Amino acid sequence: MSEPERASSSRRWPKVLGISLALSLIVVVIAFQVAVRVLKREIVAALGPDAGIRELNVGLTHVEIIGIRLPASSANGKGAWPADDFLRAERLVITPSLSSLFGERIVLKNLRVEGAYLSILRERGGRLRLIPTLTENAAPAKAVRRSDPARFSALRRAYPMPCVTAVGPRIDIERVEIMGSRLDFFDASIRKTPLRITLENLDFSLDHLRLPELTGESRMKLAGVLKGRAQDGKVRIEGEIEFASKDSDLHARFQGVDLTVLQAYLVKTNEVSIQRGILDMEVRSVVKKGQLHGPGTLALSHLRLGSGNAFMGVPRNLVIAALKGGKDRIDIKFTLSGNIDNPGFSMNESIAREIGVGLMNALGLNVENLARNLGNAGGDIGKLGDSLGKMLGRQ
Repeated sequence: MSEPERASSSRRWPKVLGISLALSLIVVVIAFQVAVRVLKREIVAALGPDAGIRELNVGLTHVEIIGIRLPASSANGKGAWPADDFLRAERLVITPSLSSLFGERIVLKNLRVEGAYLSILRERGGRLRLIPTLTENAAPAKAVRRSDPARFSALRRAYPMPCVTAVGPRIDIERVEIMGSRLDFFDASIRKTPLRITLENLDFSLDHLRLPELTGESRMKLAGVLKGRAQDGKVRIEGEIEFASKDSDLHARFQGVDLTVLQAYLVKTNEVSIQRGILDMEVRSVVKKGQLHGPGTLALSHLRLGSGNAFMGVPRNLVIAALKGGKDRIDIKFTLSGNIDNPGFSMNESIAREIGVGLMNALGLNVENLARNLGNAGGDIGKLGDSLGKMLGRQ
């Protein structure tokens, strides 16, 4: 090769390399756009035809849903869910992993929800349910078929679903973020009409979520404002949890919580009512292979009680005297324990019992002797003694 030819060749190589890089970049962008559009179709199919979506946009690296609504009536029938919606959100942004979009499982690097409303139901038996159409086996397909079989079939033909099966979408989510949102927790284990507890200004994060299996350990953080009648309190919960096995290691803090909102967990129907009060509580709850161990501390302050004989199994007059002698505050230590897989175990009863015993200890009472002496007194006092005996596990 002559000198001029070698010079010309050396000048062409940068151009060829530049063109090759540009073409490669174009191919990558086109491939990602195609893959993200496949994800868009998966989302539409997974949510089902009853989901309301105001706007769905495909960006360079993500899918954005504006104005999403998952109505509760679509899967449960009228009146079966205590709220109108499982989920509403002003904005939802999904960032997928490109390499996973044509595989057996979709991997989402991030799922961010902004300005959301979320409802959770705790059933009478203690089972927690969250967006059942997405997290419970066979829920999506059954729900859509009941509501409109023809529409479901048309949707399946229009949008191929390599990653959506009869038991729901197969998805691994590396991180879930819920920002500036509201949560309604409905507890049907307390009473026939579910008790509602509301968290506002909710920020929540969860690392590693596998659907629909819910296996594997997830790291979670939650912070919000617990709404009360007299004042609002702060709630923080963080730790690790595996939803499938129910194993968890969680640290919870409640600060300045209106006690009247939580009195159903503490006070029995035949005991005095809480007219006013503030609760501060911290508990480290560990569940391993079904066994719960949860030591904690609790403080009751500014407590005002209605008329009656007992508060949490303790004579009312003793509680009033302790408040007067303790600068309107009682500090309690307690430990939650039990086998959560045992059908006879009740978290609500465990909380009331252990905190009640802790209250007696804080007042300097010998719980065994108190129960025995009151039980021998007869009448209403005797009934109180029997109640104390049951709190201690005596028949």
